[in-house]
Amino acid sequence: MEFRQELEMARQLVEARLRVFFSGGGLEEAMRYSLLAGGKRVRPILTMKFCEAAGGTPEEALDFGCGVEMLHTYSLIHDDLPCMDNDDLRRGMPTSHKKFGECTAVLAGDALQAAAFRTVLSAEGEWRHGGRTAVILAAKILAEAAGEAGMCGGQYWDTAGNGQPRTAESLTEINDKKTGALLRAACMMGVCASMGRREVDESCMDAAREYAANLGLAFQIRDDILDAVSTAEELGKPVGSDAANQKATYVTLLGVDACESLVLDYTARAKEALERGRWSGDTVFLTELADSLAARRH
Repeated sequence: MEFRQELEMARQLVEARLRVFFSGGGLEEAMRYSLLAGGKRVRPILTMKFCEAAGGTPEEALDFGCGVEMLHTYSLIHDDLPCMDNDDLRRGMPTSHKKFGECTAVLAGDALQAAAFRTVLSAEGEWRHGGRTAVILAAKILAEAAGEAGMCGGQYWDTAGNGQPRTAESLTEINDKKTGALLRAACMMGVCASMGRREVDESCMDAAREYAANLGLAFQIRDDILDAVSTAEELGKPVGSDAANQKATYVTLLGVDACESLVLDYTARAKEALERGRWSGDTVFLTELADSLAARRH
């Protein structure tokens, strides 16, 4: 199957499943608004495709992936708040606090974080080999990625250092947590989901972790480039806010040309990492996805 077609099929599978959640009014309306606002659905797609590469099926990893997407959405709602980035647009739509008010936006984010773990822990599958251990391990991986050693910790250091001198090395350390941690969780949870069908080779988990770490850095550097050279219409969110807030980015530290080279370098490392796993299925899609994200323009 051609890559774009396979990507769209996976994205539609995620969209259909996400539409099942949060059908009520009030707080659920605010949760649903942000969750269904679109986006690439990179994280749940990674979860499904790593499950497939490790010997499972995309469907077996779907709820794990939806849990990751809920947690990612909570982080975006909170990132946009006045106390953080203070953004008015997200994916071309008013941000949650602009539409529903700041209090509701905070609570919608909080509720989505709780729902993420409920979704993962309630996942059903063929647990012949992993038993419920697979579900518990997936939830543990997600919790570690979300907390002080992962995404929240990275966000803390990112905001704590606003206006302070930074190096590319310190920026990489922050972004490895802020962006990379949740991508690592998505990939590793996909491997967990495959435990229903086979005993997972540890090399697959290691390869997933390293692939995601490098993919996350390439992804963040591409984001910094786009923030510097794109328009709000192209990205569906404000651009130039990093520069306006005197916030150090890879572009301000290294320049666009050096950043383009780094994106290619980290992408190559991600693809090389896949080759070190002893997979039951192929990893062609994951290789092509890395290339596609490296070349993205929005």
